[in-house]
Formats: sequence, C-alpha cells, structure tokens
Amino acid sequence: MKNGLLDTYAAWTAYRKCSSQSSGASQTDCYEDDIKEKILAASLPFVVELGWSRSALGAGAQAVGYPGVTHGLFPRGGADLVLYFQRTSNLKLVEILKEMETKQRESPMPPAVFVEKALQSRLQMIIPYLSRWPQAIAIMSLPPNVPNALATILTAVDDICYYAGDRSVDFNWYARRLGVAGVYKATELYLIQDTSPEYEATWKFLNRRLAEAVQIHETLCKMDLGSAGPKDAVTSAFVTARNILGLNWSR
Repeated sequence: MKNGLLDTYAAWTAYRKCSSQSSGASQTDCYEDDIKEKILAASLPFVVELGWSRSALGAGAQAVGYPGVTHGLFPRGGADLVLYFQRTSNLKLVEILKEMETKQRESPMPPAVFVEKALQSRLQMIIPYLSRWPQAIAIMSLPPNVPNALATILTAVDDICYYAGDRSVDFNWYARRLGVAGVYKATELYLIQDTSPEYEATWKFLNRRLAEAVQIHETLCKMDLGSAGPKDAVTSAFVTARNILGLNWSR
C-alpha cells in the first residue's frame, strides 16, 4: 500500500481526529481545520457563478453559518479553493481506482485501457466547473501556486499507474508517470474548448494521446545502454520534482 500519500493532503482533504488527550493548541488547530473544510466544501457550488474567488469563499462561509469575512482564513483566496477541489478530487479518484482494481481481477483489461478509463474519470470531475476552469488553470499557473498544482497532478498519475498494476522500480516508473501527466494536461486543455456532444471529441483525443505516449515509452525503453542519456534525464527530472514537492511515494 502507499505510505505518506494521504498525509500530504491531510490538512485540506480529511477531518483530523483529535483525541480528548490532545493539547489545547492541537484542539484549536483541529477546530480551525474543521471550519476550513466545511467552508471550502460549501464554496464549490458557488464557483460557477462567482468563480474561484474570495467571493465564492465568502458565500460558502455564509451558507454554513459563518460570517462572510471568514474567507480570511484562506490567504491565497481562489487558489485555496482550487487546491481543495483538486485534492478532494484525487481522493475520489482513489476510490474509483480501487473499484476498478477489484473489477480488474474479475475481468482483466489492458493497462492502457485501465489508464484511459481512470484519466477520463478524473477529467469528468472538472466538467461541472468547465466554464470556470480556464480561471482555475490561470490561478494555479502563478509562481506561488505551481508547486501545489504539480503535486496534485503527480499524485493523481501516481495513483493511476499504481492501481493499473505498475510495480516497477526502474526507469519505467518515471517514464510512465511523466507520460500520463503529459496526456492528462493536454486532454484537460482540449476539454475546456470542446463543444462536441458528451465531449466525445475529448475522449477520442485522450485515446490518441495515450496511444502516442505508449509508443514513445516503448521507444525509450528499447534504447541501448549507449543511449541512456534521455532515460537518465527523465529519471532525474522526476526525482527532483518529487523531492522539491515533498512527495513520499514509498510502497
């Protein structure tokens, strides 16, 4: 099982359990996190109207009985709301992946098909907010928010690859995750411009990009030792990004 992955998200995506023996400071922190969680969850229904903004946070606070000024609990404003959505969506994805893994034992499917279905499930989570998603992308592209944005993407693709059956500990581990991350971001950008019925064009685009990623991955893996440069570059880049973002993916 994965250790430390949920700990990365604990502050925003799960209620922390505080025992009666906890110190006063810990109880205060737990209470504040509980308030934040409620406000963030209540703010999402206001995003389509108000965007990923302090206004949405204020409306969410009022919806659960707190003064609108409570949005001051979120110094990054809309970025905090986007991050909450991304992290909770990743947790929902894990539950979907577990169900897919169970079905996989009964009716096996190729790993590429598993990954495609998983990516589609994750992308479908942004559809209710599609009209406001360009704003979310812009917010998370700002320098202070980039580390969190990368962390949520890398965590999602790691979950997808893991439940798809990737137990490798070599170059494949890094190459697959970088490939899946690239496919996800490309399809996300395609989705926000898609006007086809039921987003059929997006899912066809996803299928094509995955097929291309598989071909590229196979080419890299067939390189001989004398051409190990690209492999080393991919591995080093991924390890560096993981360390900078503080992600711990020990299995």
